[in-house]
Amino acid sequence: MAIHPIVPAGSAPPLAPYSPAVRAGNTVYVSGTLPIAADGSTVGPGDVRAQTRHVLQAIASALAAAGASLADVAFNQIFVKDLADYAAVNEVYREFFPERPPARYCIRADLVKPEYLVEIATTAYLGD
Repeated sequence: MAIHPIVPAGSAPPLAPYSPAVRAGNTVYVSGTLPIAADGSTVGPGDVRAQTRHVLQAIASALAAAGASLADVAFNQIFVKDLADYAAVNEVYREFFPERPPARYCIRADLVKPEYLVEIATTAYLGD
C-alpha cells in the first residue's frame, strides 16, 4: 500500500517535521491541527470558538486535498488547553458534525504554544 503525504494549498507551515495529512490506502490521517494561519500567525488569539472553527476548516481542507470530506471522518482526537472551553469547542464542533458525529475523545493538555487553545487530529476512512 502506498503512503502519500498531503499538503493542502494555503496550509499553515508545519511547526515540526511532519506532513499535514497522509493518505494510506483508504485511510486519511490528519496531523494534530492548530489554529495557525498560512502566514504562521495565530488565528483568534484568546477566542476558542474562532480557533476551533479554523482548525476544523483546515482539517476539511486537508481531507479535500486527499479526496475525502468531513463526512468520511471516523475518529477525532481533541486537545483543549482549558476544560472550561469544552462547551464552546463542542458548540463549534457540532456545526461541522451535525449528524452522525464521529467517535472522539477530548482531553486537557498543554499545547505546543501558550496561545493555542485547541488542537484536533483526525482519521477518515474512504471506504472500499
